[in-house]
Amino acid sequence: MLTNLQIKNYALIEAVNLDFKDGFTVITGETGAGKSILLGALGLILGKRADLSSIGNPEEKCVIEATFDVNAYALKSLFEEEDLDYEAQTIVRREILASGKSRAFVNDTPVTLSQLSALGARLVDIHSQHQTLEVTDVDFQFQVLDAFADNQSLLSDYKGIYTDFRKKEAQLKKLQKQKEEAQKEEEYKSFLLEELLAANLKAGEQEHLEKAHDALNNVEQITEGLAEAYQVLGREEVGVNEMLLTAKLRLSKLSGFSPQLKELSDRLEAVSIELDDVAEAINDLASETEGDPEELTRLEQRLKLLFDLQKKHNVDSVEALIEIRDSLDDEVQSLNNLDASIHNLEREIAEAKLDLEERAKVLTQNRTKAITPLTKKLEEILTDLGIPNARFEVSLTDSTSFLENGKDQLLFLFTANKGMRAQELKKAASGGELSRIMLAIKAVLSAYAQLPTLIFDEIDTGVSGEIALKMGNIMKAMGTRMQLISITHLPQIAGKGAQHFKVYKEDIAQKTTTGIRVLTKEERIAELAEMLGGKASSEAAFDHARQLLNE
Repeated sequence: MLTNLQIKNYALIEAVNLDFKDGFTVITGETGAGKSILLGALGLILGKRADLSSIGNPEEKCVIEATFDVNAYALKSLFEEEDLDYEAQTIVRREILASGKSRAFVNDTPVTLSQLSALGARLVDIHSQHQTLEVTDVDFQFQVLDAFADNQSLLSDYKGIYTDFRKKEAQLKKLQKQKEEAQKEEEYKSFLLEELLAANLKAGEQEHLEKAHDALNNVEQITEGLAEAYQVLGREEVGVNEMLLTAKLRLSKLSGFSPQLKELSDRLEAVSIELDDVAEAINDLASETEGDPEELTRLEQRLKLLFDLQKKHNVDSVEALIEIRDSLDDEVQSLNNLDASIHNLEREIAEAKLDLEERAKVLTQNRTKAITPLTKKLEEILTDLGIPNARFEVSLTDSTSFLENGKDQLLFLFTANKGMRAQELKKAASGGELSRIMLAIKAVLSAYAQLPTLIFDEIDTGVSGEIALKMGNIMKAMGTRMQLISITHLPQIAGKGAQHFKVYKEDIAQKTTTGIRVLTKEERIAELAEMLGGKASSEAAFDHARQLLNE
């Protein structure tokens, strides 16, 4: 409920600070006094767009701040969705700067207009005679019927399952599309995979094959070179080993003359031994090296296969081919996983359908039972409001598919005249009748659902006398169950309020301003008397005003 409203520098309002009570509050004032300004300021709090005309003094910013007690509204989930700090006493502030820039805050956290609108829709509900088309909206009609049928808990469960059901349906379509696309390429990818698997690829294989191929491909050159090298080392008289032996003998004879000569003799001995080993190794390798045409052919074919695969897949190594092979294997395997996922989703969707079907059936049964008592209650209220021949007909037909709120299609029909065929509300009811129908529906809703603060903006236009008194009694009864604020020009309604504000204009220092103040009991009597008899109210008007307040 709205507990406080502060307005500064908005239109003709310089500054007001209003404390609101729960129950039924009335706001009165002469035509043009500024009641619409109050609604305009509230509209900014609820997320409506602002412009520079909202600012009274263009040199100062405009500030509207409202405090709401949101304990009873179950709004924690909404605050979490909008990433806002939840406070039982929530403060909503809107600032309009002289530049025209607008800022909004919820509990001192900056918010966007969409966030403000989402929250505002759950806090305040404003209706005027020209804003009653909501009653012709099917979603609103379902809300009324479900509230009367006490479907809230069942409907909440159904919507949770329905949301999950729709997500799974969307996920299934996505997987089926993936499978369809994957199947188009499956045959080719499977062929590529089989080709790579058949190649039996090994990391590092190409380098090893190329070295082996080079060796076999140049075997003659290798054997000739080894033979020549062996001859250079081992030929008699002129071979390296023979000359080294001569040098070694000479140094050996000199080694006794100095340590340096001894060291050189030892080193030459070591070199001689190493050269002997090298010569033997060359000789052994030469005897082992021989041509193998078949092996050479095998190596060439293997290398050709690897090079062809690399060219085909546009890579330059066996390791890259292995990565492609593994990736193709994953993709082919994922198609099998897709089949399993699709099967599981289809099973879950089938189970959800059975669950939804069962709950939708109960929703329909509850709605069907509620139609007669609901229409009877609405017709009784409308009779009190001056439409004695009001008749509602509510039709429920089965939908072929699941909807967000069940499997029903709803049609509200209405006629205000005997002998006339009932038609859709928007065709059958006039503006004044729609206002009274809205009042009747909200009166019923207030008994079965937790409603936000409800503001009626002169929906009593065209009503007077006894009907106005009954309308006031209905609003007073609604005020025992919720916070209801009515901007009215009828004393019969104004007298029913537990709290009474007056909007007025005054000229101060050659400037017209709009003020709002709460009235004392004596001030209320004077206000009601003026509404009954004009400025020059008679004593009878005052007596009538006192009677209205005491009823």
